[in-house]
Amino acid sequence: MDRKRIWGWWFFDWASQPFHTLLLTFVFSVYFAEVAQRHFLNVSGDLRLAGAQAQALWGYGLSVTGVVIALCAPILGAVADTSGRRMPWIWFFSILYVAGSAGLWGLMPTQPALVQAVVLFGIGLIGVEFATIFTNALLPGLAPRDEIGRLSGSGYAFGYLGGVVSLAVMLALFQETPSGKTLIGIDPLFGLDPASREGTRFVGPFVAVWYIVFMIPFFLWVREPRGPRQPIRIGVAMRDLWALIRSLRHRRSLAAWLASSMLSRDALNALYGFGGVYAGTVLGWPVFLAGVFGVVSAIAAAIVSWLGGRADRAWGPKPVIVATTLILTGVCLIVVGMDRQTLFGLATPSTPVFGRFYVPDLVFFACGALIGGAGGALQAASRTLMVRHTTPARATEGFGLYALSGKATAFLAPLLIAVVTDATGNQRIGISPLILLFILSLVLLVWVKPEGEGEQ
Repeated sequence: MDRKRIWGWWFFDWASQPFHTLLLTFVFSVYFAEVAQRHFLNVSGDLRLAGAQAQALWGYGLSVTGVVIALCAPILGAVADTSGRRMPWIWFFSILYVAGSAGLWGLMPTQPALVQAVVLFGIGLIGVEFATIFTNALLPGLAPRDEIGRLSGSGYAFGYLGGVVSLAVMLALFQETPSGKTLIGIDPLFGLDPASREGTRFVGPFVAVWYIVFMIPFFLWVREPRGPRQPIRIGVAMRDLWALIRSLRHRRSLAAWLASSMLSRDALNALYGFGGVYAGTVLGWPVFLAGVFGVVSAIAAAIVSWLGGRADRAWGPKPVIVATTLILTGVCLIVVGMDRQTLFGLATPSTPVFGRFYVPDLVFFACGALIGGAGGALQAASRTLMVRHTTPARATEGFGLYALSGKATAFLAPLLIAVVTDATGNQRIGISPLILLFILSLVLLVWVKPEGEGEQ
């Protein structure tokens, strides 16, 4: 194995994870929810309704982005496999990642351009999702088959570690607390003004710069395997893609796996995408506390992803997927059954039980650790199981289908959450569709072969 090439491949996870950690889950999404809720409160005068409207807007934005990704992912994968080129696509979508992330600086705390922020976030999300398709497609050529699970789990662990470090740097040096100081008690660097939330808004440019710096090892050390280079022929690519889709009729294991992963990853991504919004609007957490919550979650994700990689190598990816999906289902039940004053309908103590934290705060901290840990292990094991259902020659196309399965309904979970939240005016009930999605994904695993089907 080429260790330098492997480390370069791992650096993509390190470079890109802050988008998920800082923007999707723990800092920007909470800030967006806070700003949007305040805006809608000024319009309606109803705090609970304003929180629901903020969650619904975020959900509709993620839904539209999911549709774009679903439509384009398999086509791009087929084109890349036909032409034999993957690195140019990674360069292109990296540009979208950086541009979308950096543009989030423009979400002001007053008179906020909410739709513009959702669009820019969607551009960045499209960039990271498509770049991930092409980097995942390089995985089968990195090591022997029996080492893929370990490499995948270690890559996710390294990525989550990058998420922890980036979040810690953001909280310590830039993001202001209600006092105007950062978490370590200093003024935000670069003269960022706490009054206009510049420390928090800097999270977008920070994520963009982080990606630029840490993708350098990837582009220096990762080279595509030598092979024939063909001109891009969309017609040929689409013909091959359609043939692959039709072949699913005779590949029950792959078809069941794609459907199962479609549901589980959709639900997991929704947990990531709405966790911060839930914390900010249901539990009333400030952005800096959600950031601390993110550190706990990301550390758990790094540790459990690494352990999951070892479990994957010992027992295979399927048992890891079953166990982590059960954990995430339990988390959803807890989140639906909890608010600021109650847990499953029972009143919680009205005084803090640990420092300044109340019971709901501590329960949600535990949920965050479980989401991070189980989610990281689930994604790593899912990537390994997909490798067992494809071949190096058709890897990008296979991972394009894998991305399609993850994104074909990527609009569904956010849309269900948005619609149920809109209909009930209750954010907790709005999370409930995720429980059904996780359960259905477990049922479909019955038809999935642990060792895949090999080349068809």
